[in-house]
Amino acid sequence: MVTRVKDVMGAVAIAVHREATFTELVATMRRFKVSAVAVIDADGRPVGVVSEDDLLLKGTGASYGETLLEGRGRHHEREKTTGPTAREIMSSPALTVTAETSAREAARLMNDHRIEQLPVVDPASGEIAGTVHQADLLRVLDRRASDILVDVATAIARLRLDTRTLAITVDDGVVRVGGRLARRSQIAQLTEAGRRIEGVVDLEVDATYDHDDQPETWPLRV
Repeated sequence: MVTRVKDVMGAVAIAVHREATFTELVATMRRFKVSAVAVIDADGRPVGVVSEDDLLLKGTGASYGETLLEGRGRHHEREKTTGPTAREIMSSPALTVTAETSAREAARLMNDHRIEQLPVVDPASGEIAGTVHQADLLRVLDRRASDILVDVATAIARLRLDTRTLAITVDDGVVRVGGRLARRSQIAQLTEAGRRIEGVVDLEVDATYDHDDQPETWPLRV
């Protein structure tokens, strides 16, 4: 079973409008205990994101390594009631997912872009429908190596591969398969099947093969 964003997402859509002030941004982050908020237009569609880093770059008074809600940021928040709005501060466009996005894909997006939450949008209207957090995804993706190993072995059996000729290891969600396969094309089949398994961050196949059924195609010279 593939876990999707809808299975773990929060029902609350954490967002502000484009005219939200600095003070409102900080209040929203503090209320929901998040480090970023989505910025939506009048129709409720995400158009950008404001993070603590975005605010720090605008000169909030916090020093490097301090979060917006600590240290000098607290003092500056009390003093600053006007100033740049979310429209001026936000990073755009907003990175979003839908409820049907797989948990693994959402986790990859967060990892690649170094963010901790994503707006979830309705695919038909584009309106924000909720928020999925990194912690939500980790609860379902953080599986025991032994459980992942069982699922990988099952996937190999479904492909009718000989497990006796393969060595499989799991380390922090990374699956490595070595040994010998009958055909070269089985490498791609195994990689595709393995990466669909919950908890598998990546799958690496380093196996030899008896028959090359994917010969190189050389371009014709004219």
